[in-house]
Amino acid sequence: MDIFAPRGTPIRSTTPGVVGRVGENSLGGRTVTITGPGGYHHYYAHLERYPALKVGDWIGLGTVVGYVGDSGNAVGTPPHLHYGVYTSTWTAIDPYPLLKREAQAQRP
Repeated sequence: MDIFAPRGTPIRSTTPGVVGRVGENSLGGRTVTITGPGGYHHYYAHLERYPALKVGDWIGLGTVVGYVGDSGNAVGTPPHLHYGVYTSTWTAIDPYPLLKREAQAQRP
């Protein structure tokens, strides 16, 4: 799922969990992966930059994990976050229902 926002917008973790990966790859550019409850992997890609995270760090829900950018194969496109959720066996699932459920739970 691509979520467009101004370059540099803080990206907050959608889950508490453990930093599983942080670094660069050719497709996602600057990326962070957080493994949360149930073994789900939350993947944040095309980041402009990220804070000083290390593999194995524990982070809480809402912790800043990066900033919107266009790194990797998104260079030259409008700044955005590529957000993905994967099962423990790295099968992609649609993250929209999870985000929608969380947003509804936070409404007064």
